[in-house]
Amino acid sequence: MNTLGRIFRLTSFGESHGGAIGGVIDGCPAGLNVDLEFVQNELDRRKPGQSHITTQRNESDQVEFLSGLFEGQTTGTPIGFIIRNKDQHSADYNDLKDIYRPSHADYTYDQKYGVRDHRGGGRSSARETIARVVAGAIAKQLLASQGIKINAFVSQVGEVALDKSYQDLDLSLTESNIVRCPDPETALKMIARIEEAGRNHDTVGGVVSGVITGVPSGWGEPVFNKLHADLGHAMLGINAVKGFEYGSGFAGTELSGSEHNDIFIKTGDKVSTLTNHSGGIQGGISNGQDIYWRVAFKPIATLLKEQKTINKDENETTINPKGRHDPCVLPRAVPIVEAMAAIVLADHFLLNRLSKL
Repeated sequence: MNTLGRIFRLTSFGESHGGAIGGVIDGCPAGLNVDLEFVQNELDRRKPGQSHITTQRNESDQVEFLSGLFEGQTTGTPIGFIIRNKDQHSADYNDLKDIYRPSHADYTYDQKYGVRDHRGGGRSSARETIARVVAGAIAKQLLASQGIKINAFVSQVGEVALDKSYQDLDLSLTESNIVRCPDPETALKMIARIEEAGRNHDTVGGVVSGVITGVPSGWGEPVFNKLHADLGHAMLGINAVKGFEYGSGFAGTELSGSEHNDIFIKTGDKVSTLTNHSGGIQGGISNGQDIYWRVAFKPIATLLKEQKTINKDENETTINPKGRHDPCVLPRAVPIVEAMAAIVLADHFLLNRLSKL
């Protein structure tokens, strides 16, 4: 329940206002040269306080590796790490101890465990995703050794949507603005939409799109661990995610079979397809084409305005939260989406290698 993967595995631990968030990565092959600066840069992309449209919680999010690395290389043993929490304002949550925040995990955690850490959401906080980003940064470097690259970007904020395919975008521009949209004109509109939500003490959702290039054909399992199913499982495990689609997704239902089928062609010694409605996966196994997908994020549940709710005694009351919160999760979700995709792909890379022994 706190572990993702079968060979390349991440187990995460920690709460939003506890001493630290951390994890253990198991199954990473020995001899991988790890760029620690790259790992930290990935964390910097996720950390709070990076712009005026994100939460102003001030965390440096410096990772400390405790095991599994020696002289810059993985040793094949478990990679342990922590990121210490340093800027908790736990008192901001004192009024929420016995109150259930609408659309949060407060009520369901109480129903499941009979006890919960009310400070910042405890284990249900998106701060837990720090561990996933660290593991994803290691996985990205493993995949890069195989020529595989993962890019995610914000493609929609509220009703402001990017109407271009990833193939028509310069994805190198994703990090050129604070909303992480590779289309500068659309990015300005997205930023304005997030600012509007913030001024109204409200929140706004949207969509993160992703693409993986360089995956060879043959990765994935044919039945219960289909590659797209594992990607969906990982994406739906991210806080605030409400939907996942890959390839043509729901829009593909509007096409006929003759329009939707990806016709195979051969150029030289390379097999490819004329179209890629399948999103690079057929029968649960990669076919060598780009893998692309979309992840829908709901508006953040914490609003800095009064709302009706109930308390632990199931009596009606009102809530007016304090604290520092994102008006939109999308900009900081981009590296999390990439990390989860990387963990899944690293796992399937190693599974595929085992299947051919």
